[in-house]
Amino acid sequence: MLHRTLALALLFAPTIAEAQLCEGQSAAIAPDGRAFGHLPYGDAPESELVTLPSEYSVGNPCVVRADILPDLLRLFAAAQGDPSVMGQLRALSCQRSIARQRSVFCRGETSSPADRAISVAPPGYSEHSTGYALDFAVRPANGCPDAEACMAATPAARWLRLNASRFGFEQSFPGGNKQHVKWEPWHWRWVGVSESAPGAAKARFVFARARREYPADPGVLPLVVKVTVQPPVPVAPVVVVPSKKKRR
Repeated sequence: MLHRTLALALLFAPTIAEAQLCEGQSAAIAPDGRAFGHLPYGDAPESELVTLPSEYSVGNPCVVRADILPDLLRLFAAAQGDPSVMGQLRALSCQRSIARQRSVFCRGETSSPADRAISVAPPGYSEHSTGYALDFAVRPANGCPDAEACMAATPAARWLRLNASRFGFEQSFPGGNKQHVKWEPWHWRWVGVSESAPGAAKARFVFARARREYPADPGVLPLVVKVTVQPPVPVAPVVVVPSKKKRR
């Protein structure tokens, strides 16, 4: 009887969900759905992806959602025309499929998955797979390697902090973020300048939980909903006339 009870307990015990990482490696998914602090994201549909003109990127071709492209080109043009940038902003790493993210994450298999996840999101948990996020680089680099914290001290990065929100971009992982993800001053996601901007509602839906629980800094201000309260309709006072009793 005891053996039967134990067997039934094992059969109906809740299984621990795991994220598939590299060959033969997996990671337990936390009760809140995160893996090593990273939130889950799906792949962007290929039909919604476009390639950024090569003059605006470095390294591999930059592929993004079509909705992001107009604001991204406007951002590059504004930075190019501002002497305070003291260089050029370029796209370094853009949309990465889950399969591509797995190859990036598994390159350093000599370290533990937890250590790698400090600087690279596990496959299926990267904002890059959405097509709404990208890493910026500065040219000339002036001795600061790409995707390193020293970028934050560059004039171009300071310009991004002051101006990126005007083009619908916000910094996903600020220093000391509650998501416990490495500070990445080069990583920005697009949510549109307002919810009514083309494609912005979809992007904001994708990042709804991240924006609610782990706000970007600097971030795009949330949509302010104005509620119009109708003034009360004046009601004429009711005059009560006392009845006069007839004398008998």
